[in-house]
Amino acid sequence: MMRRWLRRGDIALVVALLLPLAVALPRLGGLGGPPELWLTWVGRVTGILGLAMMLLAAAVSCRVPGFDRPFGGLARLWHLHHWLGFTAFILVMLHALALGLSAVPTSLDAAVTTLFPPVSHGSVWLGWLAWVALVVFLAPTFDFFGQPHYQRWKRLHLVSAAALLLGLWHALLLAGETWPWWLLGIAGLGAIAWRKGVAPRYRHAYRIEEVVPLARGVVEVVLRPEGSGIRHETGQFVYLSPLDESLSDGRGEEHPYTIASAPSDSRLRIGIKDLGDASHALQTVTPETRVLVEGPYGEFFGRRFPERDMLWLGGGIGITPFVGGARDLAGGAGGEGHVHLFYLAHDPDRAYYREALEGIAEAHEGFAFTQHYSKEQGRLDEAFLRGHCPDFTEREIYLCGPPAMNAHLQRLLTDQGVPASRIHSEVFDFL
Repeated sequence: MMRRWLRRGDIALVVALLLPLAVALPRLGGLGGPPELWLTWVGRVTGILGLAMMLLAAAVSCRVPGFDRPFGGLARLWHLHHWLGFTAFILVMLHALALGLSAVPTSLDAAVTTLFPPVSHGSVWLGWLAWVALVVFLAPTFDFFGQPHYQRWKRLHLVSAAALLLGLWHALLLAGETWPWWLLGIAGLGAIAWRKGVAPRYRHAYRIEEVVPLARGVVEVVLRPEGSGIRHETGQFVYLSPLDESLSDGRGEEHPYTIASAPSDSRLRIGIKDLGDASHALQTVTPETRVLVEGPYGEFFGRRFPERDMLWLGGGIGITPFVGGARDLAGGAGGEGHVHLFYLAHDPDRAYYREALEGIAEAHEGFAFTQHYSKEQGRLDEAFLRGHCPDFTEREIYLCGPPAMNAHLQRLLTDQGVPASRIHSEVFDFL
């Protein structure tokens, strides 16, 4: 879940990022003196921070279940991963530029030699090889090349391992104190080794017990564990890898899906909307074929405030965490307090879990269910919210749905004076 405040994991990242810089600072000198000296200082500092960010970006991609919790969930952790990687690339570019400019006052030949010394200066050329590998890895993310293919993009992450290894080698040859780089190197390269080599061996095996059609292009897949299965909380999600040999696409590929079952359910229920080749193929997956499940991840309902009632606003396939939450309430969980769910859909045909949610609302007095259809009523507004839930501004609010819907609801709620600290949102716009 996206947070607006610093998390425990963020603090650990900042400490790890600044560690090699703090160790190296006594050798770097100060910022005083002629321009070439402070350009040299800037070049070295940006190089240290850039490589540290690269290694930390790899470290946070380990995707160990539970590791994402101190960061506010896996969706937020992926955003941190992307931000660290992009910033690292910019800093590495500044590193080379500043060091080259620092030699310009001597001569242009000196600047060229600083950046491109004889081959005998292997440490510098290792840095350039790391930069080339980084460019190869990042190139598909630029819009010029179009949307990267999911599986090719995942395989291309091995190139990032080469960039990290070369960059680390470059730093170890030049650093006065190497132990911070060994620590960050083990964390970053170890995370890649875990992700690519070890983690696939520890996925949970399930069988597809049933495929329930919910609407055109939407199904609920019911999974039966072959062993003990996973333990999850409401609002969490898993990575699902189907092994059905008859699938037209996505066999063996892992994709994230939110869990729509209550934690007490012996079956794992996952709502899947036709949004791509893999999810399209899963609409007709064969019952009794095996799937591998990895997780759970996320903490959508990680922050609960029993002193306040809750307002849930879900739309599209983003309704699934609320379905799991409603089923949990129906099973007797949830404790005190009242929950009001607004289901935002285009029309009744696109309200995938409408009948199940209506049944829970009828049977459970602590759960209210309101439907809003944009085809008939336009976009959700303050009047509709207040008419059906007069105290909505006093509640703890959870949002999940398409990015445009979430953005509209965030503006609507903040315009009504709801503090950002009481609005919890989740958008699955990452791979």
